[in-house]
Amino acid sequence: MSEKKTPALQYRFDGPEDAPVIVLGPSLGTTWHMFDRQVPELVKQWRVFRFDLPGHGGAPAHPAGSVGELADRLLTTLDALGVQRFGYAGCALGGAVGLELALRHPERLASLALIAASPRFGTPDEFRQRGVIVRTNGLDPIARSAPERWFTGGFAAAQPAITEWAVQMVRTTDPGCYIAACEALAAFDVRPELGRVGVPTLVLVGSEDQVTGPAEARTLVAGVPDARLAVVPGASHLVPVEQPAAVTDLLVRHFSTAWQQPYDTGQTALPAATAVPALAAPPQPVPVAPLEIAPPVVVPQQAPGVADRYETGLKIRREVLGDAHVEGVLAEADAFSGDFEEFVTRYAWGEIWDRPGLDRRSRSCVTLTALVAGGHLEELAFHTRAALRNGLTPAEIKEVLLQASVYCGVPAAAGAFRVAQRVIREETTPAE
Repeated sequence: MSEKKTPALQYRFDGPEDAPVIVLGPSLGTTWHMFDRQVPELVKQWRVFRFDLPGHGGAPAHPAGSVGELADRLLTTLDALGVQRFGYAGCALGGAVGLELALRHPERLASLALIAASPRFGTPDEFRQRGVIVRTNGLDPIARSAPERWFTGGFAAAQPAITEWAVQMVRTTDPGCYIAACEALAAFDVRPELGRVGVPTLVLVGSEDQVTGPAEARTLVAGVPDARLAVVPGASHLVPVEQPAAVTDLLVRHFSTAWQQPYDTGQTALPAATAVPALAAPPQPVPVAPLEIAPPVVVPQQAPGVADRYETGLKIRREVLGDAHVEGVLAEADAFSGDFEEFVTRYAWGEIWDRPGLDRRSRSCVTLTALVAGGHLEELAFHTRAALRNGLTPAEIKEVLLQASVYCGVPAAAGAFRVAQRVIREETTPAE
């Protein structure tokens, strides 16, 4: 009797052949096209490997019964290509594959990014019920409801072509493979094992994600020893599609700074031209390059004017402090304080925070220290949240405050520790 072979995954490569490899894992119901807008920037430094889940995007319909089996198939595919060590970023089910790799095959991972992920996805009954729906009614009901799960209402209304692309993408997935993936997610639960994840990890989530939102992200951050949290404002579950620039920036910064150990340049060379299996013709038309429907506007490089600095500052202020905080501050502004808020947004955020000399983590360290020195505990609270959003860990914030206590005084640092401790508990305590 011949040994049963592990099926390989449908894949594609982009980027320089001699660069270190980053693997991008898609979510249930999507294809590798969900990362189209991240690729142009990533390939400047890395060779990007994308794969399709079984039965997705025209891939062969060989259902996988568990997340572990999906991880094994991915490694089988990479082994055949000579890829031994790689960075990995996965969304939702793709994130579950990343956690599986980190727990079972840590020697293969250089760095990990978990997007819209969770150590347990809802309850087993929820996914098994979804399988029942597909068995009974096909994928059409799931496809029609995908945009409301994946996107904010404003984005779905403003981007009808991408919304339709999402519906068609689910509709053309193989039902048996979709059901098998639901069963795999129903059985997936690595909460007790999170402490064993030993690679630098970015946990990235949309602020409006109602599927695996900030609560699930905080559970990951609380459990994974070397994890940093990034909350992307104005995005729901499929955050790489809805906020592509923000996600790209976070991934580039994470993989540039958190690549564990030097890349092994002796790795087997990758094939110069990797053959990608032809996609099966879908029953309904699907755009060939779906995420190129609304390409980002390219702004010429020039000295920004006052209006440009204000818009840049408002964007950075929202990214660092969060939409809710900024909206609250601006809503309180009136004829008396409005000019001051405009000045702060334009100068502090549009000029200083936008300067290239320091990254946002470093600027958060400086800001926390300055607020301790000045005794500004109210602002220290929301800048502690900002520091977590910018990638500082609670342990790093503690070190900043300890350092500040030497130069700013113990009484000032004592108040700062009380404020920061409260904020960190709120932000990192797993949801019940």
